[in-house]
Amino acid sequence: MPEGHSVHRITRQFQRNFVGHRVTVSSPQGRFVIGAAQLSGQTVTDARAVGKQMFLEFDHGLWLRIHLGLYGAWDFSGEILMDATMASANGRMGQTNQHGTDLPTFDATGENSIFSIGAPRRTRVRMSEQEKEIDLDDTFPPEPVGQVRVRLLSDTVCADLRGPTACEVLDPAQVEAAIAKLGPDPELDNTPEAEQRFVSVVRKKPTPIGRLLMDQSVVSGIGNVYRAEMLFRAGLNPHAPGKSLSDETARDLWHDWAHLLHIGVATGQMMTMDDLEGERYRLAMKNRADRHWVYKREGLPCRVCGTHIVLEEMAARKLYWCPRCQA
Repeated sequence: MPEGHSVHRITRQFQRNFVGHRVTVSSPQGRFVIGAAQLSGQTVTDARAVGKQMFLEFDHGLWLRIHLGLYGAWDFSGEILMDATMASANGRMGQTNQHGTDLPTFDATGENSIFSIGAPRRTRVRMSEQEKEIDLDDTFPPEPVGQVRVRLLSDTVCADLRGPTACEVLDPAQVEAAIAKLGPDPELDNTPEAEQRFVSVVRKKPTPIGRLLMDQSVVSGIGNVYRAEMLFRAGLNPHAPGKSLSDETARDLWHDWAHLLHIGVATGQMMTMDDLEGERYRLAMKNRADRHWVYKREGLPCRVCGTHIVLEEMAARKLYWCPRCQA
């Protein structure tokens, strides 16, 4: 499932390519015909991500809410305008993207060769948990591929949505109610008030911290990878009740989430071993196995203490942790 950084990156694509443009909205699959008719012919005025959900506002006051879930993905095609936070030297984006605003970019051979940043590119890009450039013929708009729930089409860019968990038209009051149910998102709001909201909820709950971090009403955007990595970085036992955490520990978790999320949005990578340099950094940006402390490392020795990483299920998802470092 796409975690918070992926949804923020997708939203930036909409901000860059659709906000301010009138769009035709359709449902090639036929499952969103009524909703598409409510939005078609309007201008996109805002694109917003909150955790794992995104919201597109149209100039007549209605919004489109999307939750990609496990299988959802967006395909962008046409004259896609990319900026410094989204472009890469080889055109591939997301988990394979190696460029961030504050970080060097390397292509498949390890060379630093940024180009075309800010320029429109004739391409087709799929964005979900992973991002990749796919083959594009000369036809625009392209024929829908697969079960396309929603198509947004401007004069120059097409966005196709397939496989979402949620796809619905909301009025402003419904959008406000939906966002109110979500925990704070530090990429959207990293104020002391947002931090305090997170800390207060965590410190009054008897629920294990490993469950709380996955609860989108507690904090927005954290998924399976970031949960495991944040808990390891904090030296926290996943089973520790939230109320057992000190104020300082809870605040450190919030700050670490803000830090890792920002890296993820900038690079497209869930880079959690963020102290790497030189060749180790290059390898980690190219290979997931080299950029995580515990995720998907069950049975392998802990990178710190050598104890075997264990795997168990928590909150219906796989949990990876070190029983010594996180005792």
